[in-house]
Amino acid sequence: MLIQMQGINKAFGPVKVLEGVDFALERGEIHALMGENGAGKSTLMKILTGIYPSDAGRIHVDGREVHIHSPKEAEALGIAIIHQELNLIPQLSVVENLFLGREKTRGGLLKSAEMHAQCLEFLALLGIHNIDPQQEAGTLSVGRQQMVEIAKALSLNAQVLIMDEPTAALSHKETEVLFTLMHDLKSRGVGIVYVSHRMEEIFQVCDRISVLRDGQFVGSRVIKETRFDEIVKMMVGREMSDRYPSRSSTLGPVRFKVEGLCDTSTISDISFEIRQGEVLGVAGLMGAGRSEIAHTLFGLAARSAGNVWLDGQPIHCRSAIEAISHGIGYVTEDRKTQGLVLSLSVKENISLTKAPSHWGVVNSQAEDKNVSELIAKLSIRTRDADLEVKSLSGGNQQKVVFAKWLGIAPKVLFLDEPTRGVDVGGKAEIYHIINQLAASGVAILMISSELPEVLAMSDRILVMHQGNSAGIFDAKTASQESIMHAATGGQ
Repeated sequence: MLIQMQGINKAFGPVKVLEGVDFALERGEIHALMGENGAGKSTLMKILTGIYPSDAGRIHVDGREVHIHSPKEAEALGIAIIHQELNLIPQLSVVENLFLGREKTRGGLLKSAEMHAQCLEFLALLGIHNIDPQQEAGTLSVGRQQMVEIAKALSLNAQVLIMDEPTAALSHKETEVLFTLMHDLKSRGVGIVYVSHRMEEIFQVCDRISVLRDGQFVGSRVIKETRFDEIVKMMVGREMSDRYPSRSSTLGPVRFKVEGLCDTSTISDISFEIRQGEVLGVAGLMGAGRSEIAHTLFGLAARSAGNVWLDGQPIHCRSAIEAISHGIGYVTEDRKTQGLVLSLSVKENISLTKAPSHWGVVNSQAEDKNVSELIAKLSIRTRDADLEVKSLSGGNQQKVVFAKWLGIAPKVLFLDEPTRGVDVGGKAEIYHIINQLAASGVAILMISSELPEVLAMSDRILVMHQGNSAGIFDAKTASQESIMHAATGGQ
């Protein structure tokens, strides 16, 4: 046994987060750790890596009881973690981030050439050959930053590697490279804890799975001997026979039309239309230009060519404020940095787009009523509206982002990775919200990296390849294979 955690308890004030949790990791095993948001997965792993102290329980590494008081002590024991939330310092270079706190020196001077060469080696293990180690980390895409995080963990030569949602920002190709690397590490005896909400990945890459629910250990299963439905029931405590809710689309006239859209760098000659009540999915590999479409239409990036119509009237949104004034909302792919102000309350975040006011003075009574109605409508689980939004689970944070846009009664809504980092129960609730919005006549553009999600939740699918449209497919007749074929440049 490489890692054994027994009877782990953890509370924050009166809130019990973990109660008597057991977890074991074998050498050379890829072990999935699953549970809904708020189940205690991240807390358990933060205890293992010395970020949090446990209130009770024992940890054994290779049969020896240990007390881990800091991440540095965890690293000394061969335990490394790749956090879901990126921990890179944007102003530092890639190589500086990779060796931060572990710089190689000789006589007080940095061994810059050696660190540069090793940085290239670790990136090459991940199939990355076009990142300059001297480039500022903050200038990289989210997916590339995630690959740097993974390279950083590899550089520690860890015997226990914890991966918390490592593929959330990765393309299909990058994910496959990561899985190949994981199997290589496994063959060398490295134990991997894999935390993910993507069930297909769990069944593809993992050997065993342990499930937490409401801070308690529910059980472990061998992947080959279990089924998707059994895991979901363990996680949520109830049957979920259908992953995706049924959709019965009643489409109205064309609400949003785009012709020949180009930006200044990535997308070229993109044309599509979305009818009232329709969900147009957008699929494609990372870097294909999916998010750039939304950025350009919402006024976050310059439009160099093309025309856009809303309900038959031409519009040109040069800023987010203009887009909002036309009734266009945008649920961005990174809720923590782009969708929410984490230091503000649930109420303040919901009111960001539209707070009831008169002559510039907020009508507090009307605001409270509006916020309460949206919290109830979206079943946002929060102690009260004044709680800081950063205290909520990922799924409930995402619902706050939806509530923010529902407040403007949108005609058009762009959704960029709407269920990223959301557990299976939270995803079902968000799918229900999407269906409700479509049923009310909202035209929805939904960008997603999860092909099953795109196929299940869309009426039609726009496939992007290298900044161009590779075709628009009917979701009822399309398949994952046909979508991926188009996304990779097939005719």
